[in-house]
Amino acid sequence: MAVEAFNDTLELLQTLPEQVVMPVTWLAELEVCNAIERYRFEAHSGSSLRISAELTAVAHTTFSEYLAARSSFARALVDASTLKAIFTNLTLRHTAKHGFRTYDILHVASALALGCDTFWSFNAKAKKLAKLEGLKTN
Repeated sequence: MAVEAFNDTLELLQTLPEQVVMPVTWLAELEVCNAIERYRFEAHSGSSLRISAELTAVAHTTFSEYLAARSSFARALVDASTLKAIFTNLTLRHTAKHGFRTYDILHVASALALGCDTFWSFNAKAKKLAKLEGLKTN
């Protein structure tokens, strides 16, 4: 699953117009970090792919450099009280009916707090919540 998401992400990033900058929250940074390591784990768990520790180190460094250079990605700070208010609102309106998870709600709440009009995810539940909130999705 992580391999497919990684490949899908690369394909989507290649289709972005140059002027588009994707905000990256602290939560998204953590998820990218873990996804790189999960990619390596899955590659060593029966997959025909071989991903070395060196290659994952390069991926981590490259992502950090992208963030530092403010190229296609830019670190985005979300005020904790704003995030909490939006999160609580989303939870009370949607979780009992749809069963959304905390991380899905945090991601969508972050996108809403940042004023995003589009939400990218490979998680069906997160995309469903984003659509319910009027965001375009990939």
